[in-house]
Amino acid sequence: MAPIIPVIMCGGSGTRLWPASRETMPKQFIPLFGDLSTFQMTALRFRDDKRFTPPVVIAHDDFRFIIAEQLRLVEMNARIVLEPDRRDSAAAVAVAALIGAQSGPDAKVAVMAADHLIENAAGFRDACARAAEAAGDSLIMTLGLKPTFPATGYGYIRPGRPIGNGDGAEVSAFVEKPDAEKAKRYIEEGYLWNSGNFVFSADAMLRELRAHAPAILAAATKALDHAHCDLGFTRLDREHFITAPKTSIDFAVMEKTSHAGVLPVSFDWSDIGGWSAVWSALPHDEAGNATIGDVALLDARNCLVHSEDILTTVVGMENALVITTRDAVLVTTQDKADQVKTLVEGLKKRDRSEATQHVRVHRPWGWYQRIDIGPRFQVKRIMVKPGGVLSLQKHFHRAEHWVVVHGTAEVTRDSETHVVRENESIYLPLGCVHRMANPGKIPLEIIEVQVGSYTGEDDIVRIEDVYKRS
Repeated sequence: MAPIIPVIMCGGSGTRLWPASRETMPKQFIPLFGDLSTFQMTALRFRDDKRFTPPVVIAHDDFRFIIAEQLRLVEMNARIVLEPDRRDSAAAVAVAALIGAQSGPDAKVAVMAADHLIENAAGFRDACARAAEAAGDSLIMTLGLKPTFPATGYGYIRPGRPIGNGDGAEVSAFVEKPDAEKAKRYIEEGYLWNSGNFVFSADAMLRELRAHAPAILAAATKALDHAHCDLGFTRLDREHFITAPKTSIDFAVMEKTSHAGVLPVSFDWSDIGGWSAVWSALPHDEAGNATIGDVALLDARNCLVHSEDILTTVVGMENALVITTRDAVLVTTQDKADQVKTLVEGLKKRDRSEATQHVRVHRPWGWYQRIDIGPRFQVKRIMVKPGGVLSLQKHFHRAEHWVVVHGTAEVTRDSETHVVRENESIYLPLGCVHRMANPGKIPLEIIEVQVGSYTGEDDIVRIEDVYKRS
């Protein structure tokens, strides 16, 4: 059998893991379980296994440089395909099938989410290979997890008749998330958790899309046919892609097809759907507590405490979830964790930027983080990675003062070029055309002081940009 094409889907905003996860940097890209993000873990599962090709990553345009940087850090190659608009999973799966078909109609494709935690990488790869064999040229296989407890946060699958000589089965029914009583009954009756990971031949998925979601397939086909390469990314054509109806692959195809199969698997798996799932996946101390970051506990039991940058202390609490970030704190309990999404929706209605944006804002050249802001001034900390270059730009409402605290900056100011070293500074008067680059081999860090009548990010006129941002 030809190598399987792994396709990593990077959609989703991870609202239930607020405030650590936000729309500008969702959960699949943040390191919750060590030094790597779940996206990096997902990509690494396929390294050095001849049964798989290098991955294809499908993601929104906003995350292109984050994805490229995270792949670079783990020395992984991948084809990165950019969606110009969020159309849910059906359109992305259609694109994945079309890309697979470019290798031949019998090419096998494994579609998986970037935010799942799977510790047993070898077991997952073996399951994908077995599912690909069971799929043949007609079935769309999904991996069904054997339940370990009556979960109410997962969908379930009822297996039907066996497939061939293997341990796969036809799907008798997909079942929505049950209440606790139904979940117990489902386990007794042999139901499986629906992992949302699919394996199929490209031709089989295209055939089912043609039958059940022709408008989605037509939009994806035209968007891929008119795609273009930009800085190494494959950009789907916006005009055609946005015509795809916005819906999930489950609703568009899987709940309608008569060609769905399921392969029972038993490795540890979590979709990290909320903070309670994070607590379950982390190691615990003797009192059942799980901690991330700078944390001190006293007389606490079964708590999760996550601290991003500051010392976070918890005394005399049980079943608590305490999440602290640079600009927001969440305190709730294990049994109320599923209400975090509702809380965030309320913050959005109040136009609170904390609902969607992190204090640290990632850019293709590095990141910046606001330290302080007030009338007519703003102070930022800026990191430029080696080789990074900010756009050539000017401002109409503010002047800037840059102080280098680490590394060396190459600064363009109108017609002049200056090399600014540690503990040196440079002044950029209002209206001057300027740019900063890091010509060195270590990260460049500066403190930027803005002074003027307006310090918003939209007071930037880009004259030239190596990253081709508009």
